[in-house]
Amino acid sequence: MPPTHLTPTAPRPARRRAAARLTAAVTMALALFGAAATAAPSTALAANAPLDSATAATTATTATTAGENPPDSFWGDTSSIPPAQNVLTVKVLNRTNGQYPDDQVYWKFGDEEHSIAEQPYVDMPANSAGRMYFYLGSPDSKYQDFIEFTVGDGVFNGNTTRVDAWALPLAMRLHASDGYDVQVGDSYDVFQQSRDALFQEFKSEVPTEFQGLADVQAPYSIPAPGSSPDFRDGGKYADYFTSYAQSVGVNESTSNITGCAGSLANNAQMCAALNRHVAQLPEDQQSDPGQYYKSGPANYYAKFWHDHGINGLAYGFPYDDVAGQSSFVSHADPQWLEVAVGF
Repeated sequence: MPPTHLTPTAPRPARRRAAARLTAAVTMALALFGAAATAAPSTALAANAPLDSATAATTATTATTAGENPPDSFWGDTSSIPPAQNVLTVKVLNRTNGQYPDDQVYWKFGDEEHSIAEQPYVDMPANSAGRMYFYLGSPDSKYQDFIEFTVGDGVFNGNTTRVDAWALPLAMRLHASDGYDVQVGDSYDVFQQSRDALFQEFKSEVPTEFQGLADVQAPYSIPAPGSSPDFRDGGKYADYFTSYAQSVGVNESTSNITGCAGSLANNAQMCAALNRHVAQLPEDQQSDPGQYYKSGPANYYAKFWHDHGINGLAYGFPYDDVAGQSSFVSHADPQWLEVAVGF
């Protein structure tokens, strides 16, 4: 089936946080790697039983491997992906384990919307601060999620994101003409287990304060702390980060810390350090993934997605790209991008 050919259009306004996140990531990629950016895997840490804040620090020091990477078979036959007439071809994969047929797996970009039974390919033009949405069941389903990207003339910059919430298992595989081939997003185990099992696993691996995130919007999503009433003004965990932040000279609300807002909007290093509980360390140690999430308070929501991300990488908060820990990828002369959508 030939791909849907999209023509470049003026980008619609994106939310400031998403646009700023992509801009920062693209700038970092170009500054550090020229046309290509790769990221070092984090030290993924996990606990096996429900935790409270007192025990989180102890159990979190036991390192485990990050989630399993998808096997080659997961990505299907890539040789049949048609060449792009624009910048690159995007192929959407149904990886819902039989829960939804292809005619109930939808993608939307701009004004184009199709099931993958109708059209699994998109001939992607250059665009700025774009989003591609995915829906299960129907185009107005609450089971929906998205990826973010900026596509230039001959370069792809993009990522999966858990900054606002986790809603569907998503993974991306980017392939370029020079042989560059990289995968980012949710790990294989996230796609293979049931949705109920994932929600329960989240509860079992995070401290008490974060367990309610798996309930507040269930069964549709697990929101980030800043999107939950528990961590906002008046919530029972509104002061979760307060004392720690003040100890390093930051006077911000918990929701502004997890959302990198307020005074932290332009202080990526400090926001990342607070979320990872390394702000008290010398600056040269704050870029060491082996130091992250070893004690609380910390953003254990973000930690969970790192523990269950390909190569331990995830966008768990807006400045998770500090020290190369996000799921952002960038490369010149891209040929195709596969996006796997699970349930």
